[in-house]
Amino acid sequence: MAGRLRLCVSDCLLGTPCRYDGKAKPNAAVRELAALDEVEIVRVCPERASRLPVPRPPAERRGDRVVLETGEDVTRAFTEGAKREVERAIAAGCTHAVLKAKSPSCGTGRVYDGTFSGTLCDGWGIAAERLRDFGVACASEEAVETKGAVAFLMESLESSSSAR
Repeated sequence: MAGRLRLCVSDCLLGTPCRYDGKAKPNAAVRELAALDEVEIVRVCPERASRLPVPRPPAERRGDRVVLETGEDVTRAFTEGAKREVERAIAAGCTHAVLKAKSPSCGTGRVYDGTFSGTLCDGWGIAAERLRDFGVACASEEAVETKGAVAFLMESLESSSSAR
C-alpha cells in the first residue's frame, strides 16, 4: 500500500467519553483503521467544541436547526463547534472523515428527525455538512464496518490520488 491517509475521526468512536451523555461509542473497525500505519488521525468532537455542558439532554436536527429534547435551540453552539473542528481538520490537511452515524453534528446522510422518537430522515450533521462543503469525503463508522478497515483505507487512498 502506498501513500498516507489524513483522516479526521469522531473522537467518541475512538473511545473518548465526549458524547452528550458523557459516554463514548468505541468502534472496533474504526479503531482498527486508526491503528494502520498508513493512517494519520485527527480526532474531532464538534459537540465538545460547542462548549455545551456534558452531560446534557440529547439533541437532534430539526430542519436547519438543532434542538435539545427539552426544546432549547442550540443551533448556534453546534454551528460554532462545527466551525472550530472543521477548521482544525482542514488545517491538518484531512481529505476524509469517519464520523458518528446519525449525530446532529456528525451524521452522514441520515440523522434523527428532531421528534426524539428514534425516527431517521435524510440529512447531514452540521459538522459533516461543513466538511463535505470543503471537499472532505465523509463516511460513518457503519461504512468502515461494512467494508473493513483495510478496504476502506485502500478505497480512500485511491479516491485521494484520483482527485489530484
